[in-house]
Amino acid sequence: MEPRVSFITLGVSDLERATRFYRDVLGLPQKPTPPTVAFFEMGQTWLSLYPREDLAADAGVPAAGSGFPGFSLAHNVRSIEEVDALLAHAAAGGGMLVKAGHHTDWGGYAGYFSDPDGFLWEVAWNPKFPWV
Repeated sequence: MEPRVSFITLGVSDLERATRFYRDVLGLPQKPTPPTVAFFEMGQTWLSLYPREDLAADAGVPAAGSGFPGFSLAHNVRSIEEVDALLAHAAAGGGMLVKAGHHTDWGGYAGYFSDPDGFLWEVAWNPKFPWV
């Protein structure tokens, strides 16, 4: 397998609400798509939003479940100030501040927000991360 992730698909409870959050609040560029799915290009990886029930059916697993999903998404920025600004912006736009920006034990600065469906996003400034 080549080392690449092509899509990250989030099973969302309200596709219109989730699409507005990612497009209008986070400012991700939406690709033209049918009304049953939303795609956002993020470099060579696309973010896909798909109704949770339909995604579970496609995979052949139950849609029920709650709590920590066992993963988070991460977005690195260029400064400590950008971490705090993005966390505040996401919370003001319908997300939820989960953990305020703070200095980390690995020498950076990070915090977490969740989208309207509870998916966790870490926002971090890492002075050693080369791709921002």
